Amino acid sequence: MGHIKEPTGIDFFVDPTPLSKEDRKRISELIAHYRRTGKKMQVPKVKSPKRPTRSKKTSDA
Repeated sequence: MGHIKEPTGIDFFVDPTPLSKEDRKRISELIAHYRRTGKKMQVPKVKSPKRPTRSKKTSDA
């Protein structure tokens, strides 16, 4: 595996978000179910907050 060099002016940081007690409990339930049955549990999709998008540049050519 190679080494990834950071581009000038850009820092790569991973900032984990802390989990609530409810999230921890739900994850534990999912893991326990998988260990018991060997099958993944259906998880409803959660809407994530919208990320800002880059604006498209248009050319006047």
